[in-house]
Amino acid sequence: MLQSLIHVAIVVKDYDEAIEFYTKKLDFTLVEDTYQPEQDKRWVVISPPGSNGCTLLLAKASKPEQEPFIGNQAGGRIYLFLGTDDFWRDYEEMRLRGIEFVREPKEQPYGIVAVFKDLYGNLWDLVQFKEGHPMYNRVK
Repeated sequence: MLQSLIHVAIVVKDYDEAIEFYTKKLDFTLVEDTYQPEQDKRWVVISPPGSNGCTLLLAKASKPEQEPFIGNQAGGRIYLFLGTDDFWRDYEEMRLRGIEFVREPKEQPYGIVAVFKDLYGNLWDLVQFKEGHPMYNRVK
């Protein structure tokens, strides 16, 4: 996993409000703010002060029925991503080390992904983003 970076994503109710909070109150840097009309998605990536490549992805609920759930959570839901530039290398290495995947590898529109649990029961996506995705090539 030496070539992987941790990407954390938090679900927010309002992009602009979240961007202002993180950049003006917490000194995060706005790395990318991209709208993809073909998917009707906005990708907002920010970086904590002094970080070396770590990023926070601000995301909105992908389905309207998720909005009430998010509204009930303090701070929103947190998604955890372990980004890789070589999915199968890291996937096999993790399996050899005894990590069990709760969802096996699957091709998605944004890339290839598998899901595993950490010691605390958190779900993580091991993901290699496809070329053209805003997070593609961020892992070096």
